[in-house]
Amino acid sequence: MTTQLAPIVGPDAPATPSVIRIQKAKVKNQQLACEFTEQRTEEAPPRAFTLTAHELVHPDLLHAFSRLVPHLCLLTEQLTETPTYWPEDPAEALPPHFDQFSVTGLSIGQGGSGVTLVGQRMLSGGKFLNLTSPYVTYDDETSQAYGYAGLLETAVLDSLTEVEAALRGKCTGHRQLALFDSPLQLHE
Repeated sequence: MTTQLAPIVGPDAPATPSVIRIQKAKVKNQQLACEFTEQRTEEAPPRAFTLTAHELVHPDLLHAFSRLVPHLCLLTEQLTETPTYWPEDPAEALPPHFDQFSVTGLSIGQGGSGVTLVGQRMLSGGKFLNLTSPYVTYDDETSQAYGYAGLLETAVLDSLTEVEAALRGKCTGHRQLALFDSPLQLHE
């Protein structure tokens, strides 16, 4: 049995109607590690993949993960909500009280009905405290439900969109630095 190989792969490949479902995504040293399934067509069985990208992630992915930081802080009880807690504009940087925190990954629940956030807090001695939020169901209607589940779901969907874009080739452009200085110009 022979298989026809695609002549072009990667970001320049022709668009394929594949469906990607992300289970876990993590950014470490500005590189993406991801567990996901892909279906070439709706009828095809899903194929499971684990990928660690060697390219640096695009700043849009880092920004999308940063939008999860306020939720991580509330869910892990690291900060309490104040009138100035939430960022005013999603396009701007987070307020200074979030400077010690970062979201490094997320894990999507079965069927995409919830999420667990993973992150870090930088301690005063320069060490990091790893943080893992409890699992949050988006449609939980009990008294213990997370009050910002709708905002969290939107932020997670934005992050997943950026992770999928990274899987399809969106990354920081490679910039090769010169090995040597340019030749000196002689003055006459």
